[in-house]
Amino acid sequence: QVHLGESGGGSVQVGDSLRISCAASGDSYVGNCMGWFRQAPGKEREGVAHINVGGILSTYYGDSVKGRFTISRDTAKNTVYLEMNSLKPEDTGTYYCATVRRGCWTNWLSAPSRFIEWGQGTQITVSS
Repeated sequence: QVHLGESGGGSVQVGDSLRISCAASGDSYVGNCMGWFRQAPGKEREGVAHINVGGILSTYYGDSVKGRFTISRDTAKNTVYLEMNSLKPEDTGTYYCATVRRGCWTNWLSAPSRFIEWGQGTQITVSS
């Protein structure tokens, strides 16, 4: 089994920055694609960003976070990070980490079903 554990969430103020992490562990499996999705109360799950390492490094961002968020990956630690800047109240929600063995060289943010393993999520609240 592959397990994903998110950390770093919390309550912040509008305009603040925050970095959350997702560490993958398990037996004989490391996903080549790792991504972040989020879900706000009363809304459907939204793709935030994903990254692929292997062959060609590719990153994709959702329109609502492009230019403010940055995704990165530490392959040695099997960990993916999401740096969030200029946070807004609309960024409030539960952030989920996900991974799949297949590399993601195209935009899969609108297809969360492609991701096989999911973490339990970390809560982020942005207050004004």
